[in-house]
Amino acid sequence: MLTLGLDLGTSGVKAVLVGADDAILGQASAPLTIQYPQPRQVEQSPEDWWQATLAVLDQLAREQPAEMARVAAIGLSGQMLGVVLLDAADAVLRPALLWNDGRAEAECRALDLQIADFAGRTGTRPMPGFPAPKLLWLARHEPALLARTRRILLPKDYLRLRLSGTFAGEMSDSSATLLMDTMGAGYDPEILAACGISTGQLPPVSASTAPGGLLRDDLVRRWGMAKRIPVVGGAGDNMAGAVGARVVAAGDAFISLGTSAVYLVANDRFVASRDRGMHTHRHAVEGVFVQQGCVLSAAAALAWVVATTGGGEIGTLVGALDQAPLPLAQTPIFTPYLAGERTPHDNAGLTATFSGLTLSTERRHLVQGVMEGVALALGDCDAALCSNGASVGRLRLVGGGARSTFWARLIASVTGRVLEVPADAAVGPALGAARLARAGLGGPLLAPAKGPVRHVEPEPDLAEALQAKRAAYVAHLRLG
Repeated sequence: MLTLGLDLGTSGVKAVLVGADDAILGQASAPLTIQYPQPRQVEQSPEDWWQATLAVLDQLAREQPAEMARVAAIGLSGQMLGVVLLDAADAVLRPALLWNDGRAEAECRALDLQIADFAGRTGTRPMPGFPAPKLLWLARHEPALLARTRRILLPKDYLRLRLSGTFAGEMSDSSATLLMDTMGAGYDPEILAACGISTGQLPPVSASTAPGGLLRDDLVRRWGMAKRIPVVGGAGDNMAGAVGARVVAAGDAFISLGTSAVYLVANDRFVASRDRGMHTHRHAVEGVFVQQGCVLSAAAALAWVVATTGGGEIGTLVGALDQAPLPLAQTPIFTPYLAGERTPHDNAGLTATFSGLTLSTERRHLVQGVMEGVALALGDCDAALCSNGASVGRLRLVGGGARSTFWARLIASVTGRVLEVPADAAVGPALGAARLARAGLGGPLLAPAKGPVRHVEPEPDLAEALQAKRAAYVAHLRLG
């Protein structure tokens, strides 16, 4: 059984063709750009998402027509927390507000005051970037536009609408909107009213493996499919990434190094996250919840420092440090709060700092300093999650950043945990989406594991050097 996983990320759209044995039979990607209209505002065009989706699937249809003709189902994954507003004709009303948008800080305070035990209902305190406070911001600042809104969708579910014409959501992604009673698995009418919206504007929600429409006839012909095929519910990218990393049972955990860094732990019980910028949602796996911490700028911080110092290939610069890392005593201290921070500070106004710069500081020192700063931030996530009752067993490292051996060594050393780095670590959410599509057709969620898994052990010398930097790291936190 061949399935297609489609992942709408922040920096690009990726599609993978996955065989019944989880072999990656083909993949394609297309880049996306981000807009920053005002400080702390982060947006993207949903039409750009759709054009990138057409581009990657057109490429697969050209390059692997035989495999595309065998696709039995499509699974979706997507960047979480984005808000897409559509009018009565399903036209996009404004650019989507993204997960790292920080404009709704005042609205978070308002919801916390108005809704009794908000975190107990939703699993998470109101934090900037999440849909509920962003919708309240729209109700306050763009009321005429919100009044014209017929449908409100998450990013991947906007792609579902374009692919199949179906207005639908699924449990994992929708549980992170902060519009749901996470235990009860339904929208909370009191929270909806506080945000100025109604149930009718939101999609019906089903399981992550449930069919969510059939691929449109014109797209079937365009991509040489054998028939109209189901578009399965899928999952938010963190939960789809968990399925891709085989993190499906209580105690399993992963760290994903992408645009942001996510530390996710699976749990078989609901534990609300009430402080320190953590959040709790439903998994894509029935009966399982996830506890998460998030560092908002990870690979994004690498991209920023490389662009700011003249551009070039990030992989080349990081690869050089993999081969010959610098002594940590020679590198600057970096706090990676370029877009505020979620875990453990819950502060959209927090800003990044470099310290310890000298006349001998070179570009490579700055790049390594960013990698160290992200590792220290993930150490903060580890401590926060454990303080909230998360029990971390097996810990995997996935995402594009998992290609870096030195970054993996830093993270293992700062957390004191052995990391497993699978051979398919960089595929991530797209692989998880394809697996959910297979399960939606009655197949197994996971095929038998195969391929090498690299183990990265904590290194006492690295741990000591990072700990020596932590006091200065904490001292250089500052409010924007």
